[in-house]
Amino acid sequence: MKRYVLTGAPGCGKTTILGAMAARGWAIVAEAATDVIAAAQAAGNAHPERSARFIDDIVGLQKRRQIEGAQGREEVQLFDRSPICTWALAVYLGYPISAALRAEVDRLEKDRIYDRRVFFVDNLGFCEPTAARRISFEDSLVFEALHEEVYRSFGYDCVRIPPVTLEERVALIESLVQTP
Repeated sequence: MKRYVLTGAPGCGKTTILGAMAARGWAIVAEAATDVIAAAQAAGNAHPERSARFIDDIVGLQKRRQIEGAQGREEVQLFDRSPICTWALAVYLGYPISAALRAEVDRLEKDRIYDRRVFFVDNLGFCEPTAARRISFEDSLVFEALHEEVYRSFGYDCVRIPPVTLEERVALIESLVQTP
């Protein structure tokens, strides 16, 4: 099974791209952080990112989804972010790298879970805020650069997906996952 990660700045279009790819039959694994934030907010926690468990909750959900996805029959899976993104998030928020995050990244690296080519979706020139995404465009650019730095530090090749039309982005990623 081949597993590819889409990453990039908040609001760059990863989820939209993956939605379009799912509609075309690709196996997609949803972003964990958005779901962790939504669940916490629904439970009355307006700022889950301030919780000591925030990073571990995200990495726990990412791990569960990756393991559950491994039970499927798909030859290719596309992930909306990975624990490497969670590492970048921890650094961005000024949190220490937790034992759970370190263990999960060690497992990913040891077992070579994800393809070493990461699809780095370039920003669109703006960042629309949502209930889960409360970051300015300027801060999203800082976060984008940090993501690339962290992925490269782990030896991943960041394949740029330019800010072209949705169809062009999907076609580019499809062409890349079908070639070694």
